[in-house]
Amino acid sequence: MLYVVGQVTGVTCLGNIMYVVCGTSSTIRLYNTDTFSPLDVVINVDGMSDPNDIVVCRHDRQLYVVDGGDCIWRVSIDSHTYVKWLTTESMTDIFFVTLSLTSRRLLVTSSQFFSCSLHQYNTTDRQLLRVVKMPGSVNLVYHGVETTRGTFIISHRGTSQYMWKDAVSELFRLCRLVKYCIIS
Repeated sequence: MLYVVGQVTGVTCLGNIMYVVCGTSSTIRLYNTDTFSPLDVVINVDGMSDPNDIVVCRHDRQLYVVDGGDCIWRVSIDSHTYVKWLTTESMTDIFFVTLSLTSRRLLVTSSQFFSCSLHQYNTTDRQLLRVVKMPGSVNLVYHGVETTRGTFIISHRGTSQYMWKDAVSELFRLCRLVKYCIIS
């Protein structure tokens, strides 16, 4: 059994390597997925202070890490170089929460209480592809993923019947709630 000391806030895998970030740490730890053994290598990201989530793109071998809600780091798996890839400085009412990746599209969950959305970016040029606003009944989004048929699955708080219940829902591109399942 693998034990990681620290508050694990994100995990992603590529091949037989697992990449782990912990709260208030500037390092990305690497583990072998076959043995769950730590590797002798860690990736230090100077300036990263509070990683919340991490995903990996298998196409360009880049890690994307949300840091403190106000920036996303892009980190090369191969060279361990990094850049502050996206920040909230020029955006209003945006707070990065979680990440998911489909092909070369990075989906960023942005959540401020009663102001929630998904922002989708092209990983090759950082171009904002779309912003998906949530229906009025959704008051907090925890996480979102894009499906292969172009819809979005979100975990969230608030439904049309229960303002404070958590649920998982599927949204069409036009942000029409398709169906939901209350989970608490």
